[in-house]
Amino acid sequence: MAQADRRESTNDPARVAVTAAGVVSPLGFGLAETLESLRSARDCVTPVMRFAVTQCRCKTAGQVSDWRLLASYGQIPRSRRLHRASHMMIQALQELVTQQPEFEPELTVIGATSGGMSYGERYYRSLTGAGDLRHAPTWIANYPAQKPVTDAQTACGISAPCYVIANACASGTNAIGHAFECVRSGRYQRVLAGGYDALAEMVFLGFDSLQASTPEKCRPFDRHRSGMVLGEGAAVLALENLDSARARGASVLAEIIGYGISTDNFHITQPEPSGIGARQAMERALESAHVSAADIDYINAHGTATVFNDAAEGKAISALFNGVPVSSTKSMMGHSLGAAGSIEAVVCLLALQHQFLPANINFTTPDDGVDLNIVGNEPRSAVVDVALSNSFGFGGTNASVLMRKLEA
Repeated sequence: MAQADRRESTNDPARVAVTAAGVVSPLGFGLAETLESLRSARDCVTPVMRFAVTQCRCKTAGQVSDWRLLASYGQIPRSRRLHRASHMMIQALQELVTQQPEFEPELTVIGATSGGMSYGERYYRSLTGAGDLRHAPTWIANYPAQKPVTDAQTACGISAPCYVIANACASGTNAIGHAFECVRSGRYQRVLAGGYDALAEMVFLGFDSLQASTPEKCRPFDRHRSGMVLGEGAAVLALENLDSARARGASVLAEIIGYGISTDNFHITQPEPSGIGARQAMERALESAHVSAADIDYINAHGTATVFNDAAEGKAISALFNGVPVSSTKSMMGHSLGAAGSIEAVVCLLALQHQFLPANINFTTPDDGVDLNIVGNEPRSAVVDVALSNSFGFGGTNASVLMRKLEA
């Protein structure tokens, strides 16, 4: 090899492998349960029982089982003092570590929106209403957004420095994208990435007051959609330099190949109606990956089932892609905000591994003005080599990641 060629190859971006993943969501605990729910197109949205919703339009959410989530009591020091978000992160990270016990991250990047907001809310109400403040230290201690991350790392014996990205509903995808770029740049060999969010009464009431939540079924991209339902959960992925992973004999679940972001600067809660922000994020992900729109086999859409979001995202997808299968798995599990991008990245990972298209349930009538190939109501077997995952949030924050199946 000539000296110039050797220098050029040394400067090539590193390839980024996903070597393990862990997930907790309404779809289930772990990859196997999540896969089973996806293959059966299970509706995991249920009536809200954690707080009163009698005055709300929406009375349902995608919820993680408390009795299963808290089954780890006694195994973790002071576990009863931890927020539910910490338990979600602990269980997701424990699954990842079980798959790859030798994975030692140099950095952790996690997306979240509300942190321990429900505990902060309890403290504020007790303080202003002269309520019982006996539990105030626990509420305050669990409020910071990094607390579930540090709790999970402590439980799993990890001490990597941590970034928390709070970029609305794009947070989880931004975290994975940032971690991808950290490894791709060559600065890091192993980065832990993901996101979490727990259902909080204040957030639930906020979305309900905006009339963004629906009293009906969540039906993304359907002409008769009437709004979103909230969800919760956590997911983490082990990102590693592909050459390093292969050298140590690690299994490779998939490769992350591209990441794109944009900001609409249009409205605090509504996307730019033409879909230009969503389109720019997807175009930049394609450019980052050096692939074309024709190479994409599946799109896991942001698809919140709100009138404005689905219209804007639908226009962007229609303009870029010709007949690529699209689904929003939020129809099955709700919108988990900061966790959504990381959970949906796991959905894409499973679609690549098991060669199927997850369903967009509750779908009856195509939307006007867009040409989308919606995977309606039932999953499909398909050849899936490259999958695109979208996350778009309040304030016009848009993010897309691309994942590719790797042959053994």
